[in-house]
Amino acid sequence: MNRRDFVQAAGGALAFAPLLGCASGSDEGSSFSVWSWVHGDRDRDEGEWRRRFARLRQSGVTAVLVGGGDIDLVSGAARAEGLEYHRWFWTMNRNGDAWARENHPEWFTVSRNLHSSLEHPPYVDYYRWVCPSREPVRAYLRGLVGELAANPAIDGVHLDYVRHCDVILPRGLWETYDLVQDVEHPEFDFCYCSVCREQFAALDGRDPLEIPDPPADEAWRRFRWDSVTGAVRGLAEAVHRHGKPISAAVFPTPAIARTLVRQSWDEWPLDRFFPMLYQGFYLEDIAWIGDGVREGIAALAERGGTPLCAGLYLPSLDPAQLADAVQTARSAGAAGVSLFEMDGLSDEHLAALRTG
Repeated sequence: MNRRDFVQAAGGALAFAPLLGCASGSDEGSSFSVWSWVHGDRDRDEGEWRRRFARLRQSGVTAVLVGGGDIDLVSGAARAEGLEYHRWFWTMNRNGDAWARENHPEWFTVSRNLHSSLEHPPYVDYYRWVCPSREPVRAYLRGLVGELAANPAIDGVHLDYVRHCDVILPRGLWETYDLVQDVEHPEFDFCYCSVCREQFAALDGRDPLEIPDPPADEAWRRFRWDSVTGAVRGLAEAVHRHGKPISAAVFPTPAIARTLVRQSWDEWPLDRFFPMLYQGFYLEDIAWIGDGVREGIAALAERGGTPLCAGLYLPSLDPAQLADAVQTARSAGAAGVSLFEMDGLSDEHLAALRTG
């Protein structure tokens, strides 16, 4: 099952998805921008990509976050229709990275019950994660995003899965996986590899496996947040070196992100954030989107303020609800919205965008 299939089966988007000062030219002279995630690996020729991108541009979309596919082909079509092309990059989830899987199985995260995510992926078979504490992993990822940023066909780099595996799923997904996650279960609790354990012991003097209640230990939680943040800082430097912006898809709010996926995104030196405010995943209503935007903006303001675009999940939003969600995000102070994803945009959705 690929990411899109998993998202659809779950009734929302787990990761996400799938996030710049001013991230890009999209915002110059405008206080609100519309983006869309795009699966670029669809079998379409240049003419078909241009038709689809023209349809977006006519409805006010100004930039696309594209994963997979031929960069030159899809970027050329997007730019020809007046859209920015940002490359959507899977970061810590490296299931599709055959080279890493074959050459560095030790890079993959280890659960509290000492199972490698390479050999025992949690939840779904593509949940294979590399460890952000390992310097060889960080160097490898810096090289990959640096290569992307050096490509003149790319306007920016967009990170996804830049976190640990979900230790707790959003409440709306528990029934899907026949789980009750009111505690952190060992098989979903990462990372306890030898490098993480050694680094934490050097800082704290304890082996995390010997802590009586690891999920409750503040120092051990902070270590995991900081391991991801340290990796992100290196990625940001690698992209900024080429004069390009870097953004990330992140979990809905800093508090939810820290709790569910060890992600302290409000501490990251990025240029734009796309919190995935997929209300259906959390059994919430559209007003919750505005609450999430305000919480994220308040957290980012403590570090000078960075643009925040609300990620919206189209399968949970009919056209009228999409218009409501966009207006809710805008009223709450969002710099824009991003839609997951382009192929789910009906003519009625696009009409709602134009009139919103």
